[in-house]
Amino acid sequence: MIYLNNAATSWPKPEAVYQTADVCLRQLSGSVNRGANKGALDAGRAVLETRELLAALFGIREPEQIVFTVNATAALNLAIQGLLEPGDHVIISSMEHNAVVRPLYALKNRGVEFTIVNCAADGTLDPLAVEKAIQSRTRLICLTHASNVTGTIMPIHEVGEIARRHHLQYLVDTAQTAGEIPVDVETAGITLLAFTGHKGLMGPPGTGGLYIRYPDTVRPLLYGGTGSKSELFSQPEIMPDKFESGTINAPAIAALGAGVRFIQETGLEKIRRHTRELTGLLLEGLQQIPEVTVYGPAEPERRVPVISINIRGISAGEAGAWLADHYEIATRSGLHCAPLAHQTTGTLTTGTLRLSPAYFNTPAEIETTLAAVRELVGVLRDA
Repeated sequence: MIYLNNAATSWPKPEAVYQTADVCLRQLSGSVNRGANKGALDAGRAVLETRELLAALFGIREPEQIVFTVNATAALNLAIQGLLEPGDHVIISSMEHNAVVRPLYALKNRGVEFTIVNCAADGTLDPLAVEKAIQSRTRLICLTHASNVTGTIMPIHEVGEIARRHHLQYLVDTAQTAGEIPVDVETAGITLLAFTGHKGLMGPPGTGGLYIRYPDTVRPLLYGGTGSKSELFSQPEIMPDKFESGTINAPAIAALGAGVRFIQETGLEKIRRHTRELTGLLLEGLQQIPEVTVYGPAEPERRVPVISINIRGISAGEAGAWLADHYEIATRSGLHCAPLAHQTTGTLTTGTLRLSPAYFNTPAEIETTLAAVRELVGVLRDA
């Protein structure tokens, strides 16, 4: 199989991720903060180590400000629903995922309003348009770091400076960039950063988290046992316990740590250089086929390795099925849980076929994929 669906979840994982999950499930015979036996203490140390690895990756000074969740969607919901109050106003771009749009839409019933700043057809955002959308009631700017439809990299530093200048909270969704592009919360002015573990960070599903610079401004969504301050009926205020009720998934979080360690040992620059090469090969080859429409920036350096296309004469879903049946190429078709982005690109009624390579793909696999697309186009021409 040629796996080109890494924007949904990365595969394969580094071998250390599999080994760590297996060892932890077999040997960490305890629950974090809920026992003094060796297994429980080892589990706690493994979780702490992953927290520290992530803090180093994102330039976070205090690791305890990272809260573990089950994915980026949970992290975004915690940030949005835990922060906003009736009367607050939020600014988002027209490339945001439903993990942002749907919580905000639900909060409209509670008096929260939001403005969508339109991007260009290739997903490009003008930071000045964000600043013009600021109102007296604006409390939060929320921005994806890169689109999961067009791969377009957003100007998070420029928007961060705007947020800092206007004293606004700034939430960045790194679902498509963590482990691919360097992110530093201090230089970018980020006060809330959501990440998922199962994509570029190369960890298992069911892992993710939220960095919270100002914990006092965010309410928990879950209340319950934390293994600390158990004499209180109220939720403890200490971090990260305030937001981590219930038994956390220590084996998966430890495996996520193994993924982050692999990234650090390999080097973000090397990973990015390789995926940019693959993206360039795909873009160049697809742009030479007249029947193929490619969405997003033409230059590979302006995007992450996420390429959406349509092929004249066949639906995105049928094209994806043909590639899977004839070449065992795994892709994804549809709206990718981002209808705003498809409205921006003009593909809301058709969706797109998305090809998303990653670090473990090879140039040879890209060439095979291009040959497969050319063959499919030839079949359609002869039909």
